[in-house]
Amino acid sequence: MKKIYCLILLTLVICISVCGQVNTGADQINKYLPVIKKLRVAIVANQTSKIKNVHLLDTLLCRGVNIRKIFSPEHGFRGNIDAGKKIADGKDLKTGLPIISLYGKHKKPTNKDLSGIDVVIFDIQDVGVRFYTYISTLHYVMEACADNNVKLIVLDRPNPNAFYIDGPVLDTKHKSFVGMHPVPVVYGMTIGEYAEMINGENWINSDNKADLKVVKLMNWNHDTKYILPVKPSPNLPNRESILLYPSLCFFEGTVVSAGRGTDYPFQVFGMPNMAKGDFSFTPRSIEGASRYPKYKGLKCMGVDLRGEGVCVLNTKQLNLNYLIFAYKNVFNKNKFFNSFFEKLAGTDNLRRQIIGGVSVRDIRESWQDDIAKFKIIRAKYLLYK
Repeated sequence: MKKIYCLILLTLVICISVCGQVNTGADQINKYLPVIKKLRVAIVANQTSKIKNVHLLDTLLCRGVNIRKIFSPEHGFRGNIDAGKKIADGKDLKTGLPIISLYGKHKKPTNKDLSGIDVVIFDIQDVGVRFYTYISTLHYVMEACADNNVKLIVLDRPNPNAFYIDGPVLDTKHKSFVGMHPVPVVYGMTIGEYAEMINGENWINSDNKADLKVVKLMNWNHDTKYILPVKPSPNLPNRESILLYPSLCFFEGTVVSAGRGTDYPFQVFGMPNMAKGDFSFTPRSIEGASRYPKYKGLKCMGVDLRGEGVCVLNTKQLNLNYLIFAYKNVFNKNKFFNSFFEKLAGTDNLRRQIIGGVSVRDIRESWQDDIAKFKIIRAKYLLYK
């Protein structure tokens, strides 16, 4: 019965890979299967690690690949854990394989974790934003692989925000798990290209570079409009939220809610007693997405941005007007920002500029020299020119 199931599964995978318009790295099994067939394998994966509608883990097991363990990022292997919630190690109920959390007691695989592993396969859908933590997990996996002489294969996936570059470049004095590298908020690279940049710029803390192979996308470039088939995390449920996320995530470092605990996270913003705002929402506890959202049970006044994602497509910019509007319309401006804001912004300047009433145009102008320097670095690692 298992052989029949696997045969059906593999036939489905081959069919949808050939017929699909954009082929991810995972889709192209024949480009990495020969490399891993006789090796001891670990995968870094979550709910997005699929070959169309078949999970990578199931596909590889049906191919006879010797998978020893699973590493999981923020939100867990099944992608149903609240943002920021620490995750314990566990076991996959379907396969019995051990799951080692990289968002629990440690974020970097230990030497023990990689003992008996020849190759790690990294296959996670990113959204191309500096404070989205999957690229931080990638960094630590690369560092651990380099330390332990373990091969690393990154199965590339489209970046839905790859069509532009914008935002302040991170000052490394604000380095944290929500920003580890001197890149803009939106950096315009796939996760495979980003891995090449981490390696090439020697950003990992190791005496060695990672032994890295990227399985490239087919039929895709940075301007390809691509709608993700699986939501990448609980609070990015659709394309609209993914396009608005680079602009609205700044609110995580303020008193303002970005809509966590609603059916439209990162598509609205507001708070109780906001001076202006023609829209209201009341955050509630949502298991697996926002169990304890900001202002739970309180009516928030604010702005509904659903439908505004198209503006990002047209302007190719993140939008600071939302943040400035909110700052101007809170009653206690001294408590508007919290200490997390600099980690998200990656710089001291943005808080000072907003408090000082600097125009959006002048704020954006202050980024341009650093963005230009980043583009020179970025160009060296583009796989889809």
